[in-house]
Amino acid sequence: MPAIKFRGVDFIGLDTLLNDDERLVRDTARHFIEDNLIPIIEECNRAGRFPRELVKPMADLGFFGASLQGYGCAGMSNIEYGLVTQELERGDSGVRSFVSVQSALVMYPIYTFGSDDQKNTWLPAMQKGEKLGCFGLTEPDFGSNPGGMRTRAKKVGKEYVLDGEKMWITSGTIADVAVIWAKVEDENENDRSKQETIRGFLVETDRPGFKASDIHGKWSLRASVTSGLSLQDVHIPESNLLPGTGGLKSPLMCLNQARYGISWGAVGAAMACYDCALQYSLLRKQFRDQPIASHQLVQEKLTWMINEITKAQLLVLQVGRLKDAGKVEHQHISMAKRNNVWMALECARLSRDILGANGVADDYPIMRHLMNLESVKTYEGTHDIHTLIIGASVTGIDAF
Repeated sequence: MPAIKFRGVDFIGLDTLLNDDERLVRDTARHFIEDNLIPIIEECNRAGRFPRELVKPMADLGFFGASLQGYGCAGMSNIEYGLVTQELERGDSGVRSFVSVQSALVMYPIYTFGSDDQKNTWLPAMQKGEKLGCFGLTEPDFGSNPGGMRTRAKKVGKEYVLDGEKMWITSGTIADVAVIWAKVEDENENDRSKQETIRGFLVETDRPGFKASDIHGKWSLRASVTSGLSLQDVHIPESNLLPGTGGLKSPLMCLNQARYGISWGAVGAAMACYDCALQYSLLRKQFRDQPIASHQLVQEKLTWMINEITKAQLLVLQVGRLKDAGKVEHQHISMAKRNNVWMALECARLSRDILGANGVADDYPIMRHLMNLESVKTYEGTHDIHTLIIGASVTGIDAF
């Protein structure tokens, strides 16, 4: 069967809702993925290898910290950044995860909560891909409940001493710096009582007591580095504290940035699966030498997919417009992440069904996307957690 090359997915003329700059960014990212990632991604997935050779080319295109202003960053709009993540995940969720972590979970907190010295030290180097970062919030026993974290930072003179464990950390073993979230004992100046609050810290990964180890045996995100972090008596200067952080709201703001990119990325994965299944169904012949696309059951699957992809495209476009206007709310991003990842996973399953046995072979991208999306559905807030976020928004009642 001839090789299947992506043709684009736009049922209702969505390109007319994009301006020239947005289309240029999308097309640039699309060509980069076609020319650089698609030819090697199946080998990377088989080997469980992150394609680090693409870091510098992605940096040169402005993918890292793309929506930030200054420090060498591209200063893209949120729509443009979303279109980049869409194309990255159309290539592979693991590569999009790497860019999301570098941009939304490391550069963003430094940009938003960091001191001028921290920004000047890290952001230009990270934008160029010369320094890589990771984000340490999730722990072995605390995922959906990050407020229960056990990692602690103790103030000792002009230093902080960190102890704790983090788990399921993207880029942990290749990072130069980790944004570590820990509970700190704060002393109230008025009543001298002590309370704990969550603060963010920049921890260089070559500090004594910091260890990162890769998680092996993954069936998902195999082209991404996933790690566990251990901090045992790690000393950092007090200047490594992100001064603008305080409370759980700070890391959740970072997660909101990542979730936004994920909501676009999932559309890209769905587009890849749908377009592959559509082209396959027109070429594959069964029963009276007719293409399987002529059968009602196959058409029903294709119709469901293009219908849901189109709705998802409209959803992220509106959320992106709200974000660019400074009017987006966290529940809007939760809806986009929840809906679009669920939709993409269903598209992957239906596409696999259309391809039959061929759907599980890596001659086609579908099973890889399906396995990746199982993780995407879980991380940065599970499907159920986003359900409760939306439920709290529409009822005014927290069900957590």
